[in-house]
Order: sequence, then C-alpha cells, then structure tokens
Amino acid sequence: MHLIPMKPNFFAVVIGLLAMNAHVFADPLITSWLTQDSTKYARIYTSDANKLSGTSVSTWSNGTQNQTNPAYCGVQEIYSSTSWVYIRSSGLANHIMGPWYGNAAHTTSFPNLPANQHVFYRIPRTSTVPATKTLTALGAIGYFVDGVAMFDSRDGFAWNGTTETSTQGSYYWNREAYVNESQTFDPGYAHQEQTGTHHYHANPVALRYVLGDHVDFNPSTKLYSESTNTVTKHSPLLGWVRDGYPVYGPYGYSTATNSASGVRRMISGYVLRNGQKGTQNLTSVGRTNIPQWAVRAYGVSAAQSGPSVSTTYPLDRYMEDNDFLGDLGYTQGVDFDLDEYNGRFCVTPEFPSGTYAYFVSIAADGTPTFPYNIGRAFYGSPTGASVTSLSETVTTNYVGGPSTSPSVNPPAYNNGSVTLTWSALEGGTYRIESASTLNNWTTNTAGVSAVANTGSYTGANANPQTFYRVAQTALAAYDAVASSTTSGGTGGGITSVSPTSGNRGTTFTLTINLDANANPAPPPANAPVNSVTVGTITGTSNVHVSQTQVTSSVTIPAGATTGPQTVTVVFPGPPGNPTQTVTYTLSNGFTIN
Repeated sequence: MHLIPMKPNFFAVVIGLLAMNAHVFADPLITSWLTQDSTKYARIYTSDANKLSGTSVSTWSNGTQNQTNPAYCGVQEIYSSTSWVYIRSSGLANHIMGPWYGNAAHTTSFPNLPANQHVFYRIPRTSTVPATKTLTALGAIGYFVDGVAMFDSRDGFAWNGTTETSTQGSYYWNREAYVNESQTFDPGYAHQEQTGTHHYHANPVALRYVLGDHVDFNPSTKLYSESTNTVTKHSPLLGWVRDGYPVYGPYGYSTATNSASGVRRMISGYVLRNGQKGTQNLTSVGRTNIPQWAVRAYGVSAAQSGPSVSTTYPLDRYMEDNDFLGDLGYTQGVDFDLDEYNGRFCVTPEFPSGTYAYFVSIAADGTPTFPYNIGRAFYGSPTGASVTSLSETVTTNYVGGPSTSPSVNPPAYNNGSVTLTWSALEGGTYRIESASTLNNWTTNTAGVSAVANTGSYTGANANPQTFYRVAQTALAAYDAVASSTTSGGTGGGITSVSPTSGNRGTTFTLTINLDANANPAPPPANAPVNSVTVGTITGTSNVHVSQTQVTSSVTIPAGATTGPQTVTVVFPGPPGNPTQTVTYTLSNGFTIN
C-alpha cells in the first residue's frame, strides 16, 4: 500500500510501506540480472498465425508440459554471500516465446513446450582457472540474465562408432545443436527439451534485443535480425557460466585491454575443416581423426573415426568438424579474437580493470557460428550448480515476482479529474482510496485488475489537495517459482516448526520460525497474530515472541486426519489497512500421526 500526498503542483511523495527488499551493489554478478519484468506472466505464441496477430497465452498444455497456472517471468529472487550469488527463476523468458515447429517449413509440430523450472542456482563470485579443464555437460551450464538456461553446443547425440546415439558415453564426434536442431528454435533462437527447460544453444537474439544490443525487431513479422547499422557500443553482459565468468554479446573492444580502441565483432578462433587456412578437407580425406582441441579436451589420441562426409552426415554436422586456428599457426589477438573456450581476457564496461569473458559467436549477417556461446570445455572451474536450499547466511539483494509491492507513479490532475498509474502484478486486483486527511479514508473503487503489470485509475476530484493510496487486495492463482518447503528467500515465509509431528488427542506448544528475508518481512515482536493453523486445526494462545518466532497452543482432535499438514501464520496488514493480511506458510511442515 502506498500513500500519495497530492498537491496543486502535482508533486507526488510515495511512501512504500511494503517496499521491496533491494540493495545496490557494484558486483555485476548481482546487478546484471534482468528483473524489471518479474511481475509479468511468461507468455508463448502457439502458432505462426497467433504470432503474426500478436495473440499469446499465459497457460498452455500439450499433455506432457503443462503450464496450468501462469508463471512469472525469469529471475525473481537474488541472494549473495561472500562466495556465491544465488538466483531463483522460472526459467521462462520475458519476451514472448515461441512458436516451435519440427521443420524449417513449419509444417510439422514440435513436441515440447516450456514450463516453469523452479530454478534455484548458485554461481561463484570468485573464479579459478584450473590447469585441467572440465568438459561441459548436458543441461544447464549457466544462466542468461533473463533467467533462461544456457546449454552447450551439442544436441545430445554423437557417433558411437557405428551409428548416432544419445550421448550417454564417451564419444568423440558430437552433433552440433544449431546445425541439427535450429529448425526447432523459435524467433529468439531458443527451444526446450522434453522436461520443458527453455534454453539457448546459440546467439540469444531476443534477449540481445531486450538488452539493447545490435539487433533489430520487425513488429509485423515478430522476427529479429542483426542490425545493418554501424556498431557503436560494446555488447551487453548476457549471462553467467557456472565457472563464474560472464558471457557477452558478439561485439567487444577492438583491442582487448583498451576501451578506447573502438568496437567490432569478435572473431571466433574456429574454422570449418574444409581445406581453408591449413585445415584438412574432411570431404576428401574423411573423418579419420579429431582436431587437436578435441584431443586436449577428451584426453585421447587423434585417431578417432567418424562417418564419411555425405548427404546423411554432411560437413559441419559435428563439433569436431571444426579446427582451432591456434593449432594451425595463427595468433589470437592478431588473426582471431577468441580462444578455444570462446573467450579472452579483456576490459568490458562492467569490468574496466579486466576479466576473462566469453563472447557469443556470429557471422557478419548474424548467423550463429561455432562454438556459439562457449567451447566444449569450461575455462574456469565449473563449481556453480543447482541447489535445493540456502545453507548459509546470505544478503537478500532482490525479491520480486509476486512479492513485489505496487509502486505508484506521480498522479496527473486535469480539469477536476485525477489519474493514477502504478506498477502492478499481472493477475493482481487493487483498491484505490482517498482522503483529505490521513485519518479518514474513503474507497473510490475496488476490484481494479492490472493490465499486464500496470494498474490505472481515473476519477473525478474537485480538490487537488487529496491523499490517495493503492492496495493490492487479491492475486490470481499462479505457479510459484519456489515451493514453500524450500528455505531462504520468500518461499512460504516459514523456515521450520518444532515439533514437526504429533499424535492425535494431544496438546502441545508449536514453535514457528519465520524467514527474516521474506518479503514482506515479518512484523516486529509483539505485533498481533491473526491466526495460526495446522491444516484445518486452529491454534490458540498465539504469542509473537520475536520478529522471527511465533508460538501457539495446538490441540489435535482424536479423529483428525493423519498425514502432512500445511502450517500457516496470518498477521494483520500494514498500518491503515489491517484487512490486507500477510500470510506465511510451510507446506507439509507438520505431520499428524
């Protein structure tokens, strides 16, 4: 809820009583995440016709991937410790995703749709460079700043000596995802596998457009293309690999360590093995050996045979159809820009003192080129990974999504009419109240639904010296980015209870521990407690012992249903609006025996 003193000069003062918990940090690993659309539903186009007409949906199903309730876009929580930055994300992009087809002509369907992945992932704040490199694995190798997964350059299939098979073993001719699967990519160059994990293998062009990189968007066709204008600025930071190093778009400084040297497209260190620049011509000599970069990466001899080049197995089908120029007598920084991991040490806008950074590889016309985002191995130690909970003390850097409070813009007053607009939660419903003093509020209107993530109200008012406030009164059902059983962040706001189980017919004191990092934060000690419930059982003698602890006397009836129960604590809302309650929950937090 927000109070707006409205004066004749239309100066608006907004007091956020449930302000979002956010801090400003200089560390790009904390500040680079794209969060401004976390209050919008993720959406997809289900067909080309719907794409052209601009008709998108926020729920979808194909019988396998089911987005029954809307999910909010991308990154919704950020936490940090001395060693790690944690993000929580739905894994769904903030631009409209889709549609997806099984072939380039768009005459066959693609079997997979995206789904909320409930991502909780951590990335190291300090990177180390090992002498022995680690190969990339299938699945997420990092996350782009929109909270969407980054996959490596493979499509999951490889030559096993006699045929192509899913890469469950150690194989040395690995199929490229872009070459073999790009017909299934949507206009943003993304698709999803069978679990619904939306991801980019190459050039995340829609994200680049959102971030203001050198990309154009055609609003009629809903397609993206590399701009033909002169490049004028360094590409934005697009994401983070699990070794803690950033990924940038394709444009960097001409001289790696000189930010005044101009900007140009970064040149990959890889070339196709077609006889150019000293490479073997695999069409002529056959796939009888893997290149030297692969020998180093796999730790095997070069004598690893693959299928002969043919219409079935064309040149450029496999990662190993590419040579690294550094192995052919060419020099990084002179003949090409990026090393075999697809990065370089350089200065960037976010790292004026320098960092190792990966760069997206594209041709001059924007076509993705090998190795696309990063090479076959990590430059640094890939210690980043998914986590299930916070196991250390962290700083809450950002909590958005459905925990975001309304932020009211300066009101407009014109000819006896006032117009209010505010940033809202998609799916939210709001009430607008006004008063000539802060002690006597009148409801102007209720049941105002947000349009996307914006709310608005216009009403007659002959007195410009009026206070207004906006309160969220309801929120439509949504698919939460985190289950309420996970600790840390908003979750359900309850981290644990004690005891965790009890027998029917007994009475005991239940201690409920609240999450200090919840948004909104728990009220201070001794604030009133509206109710405590364990499933359908209502506690009595509720005591707010401290900001993060409540006790309640609970009696389990002799005939109570056994099994896990949700524990719920309800507090009154903020001052001036006690009917807007604040609820904290812990699913399956207590078991009745």
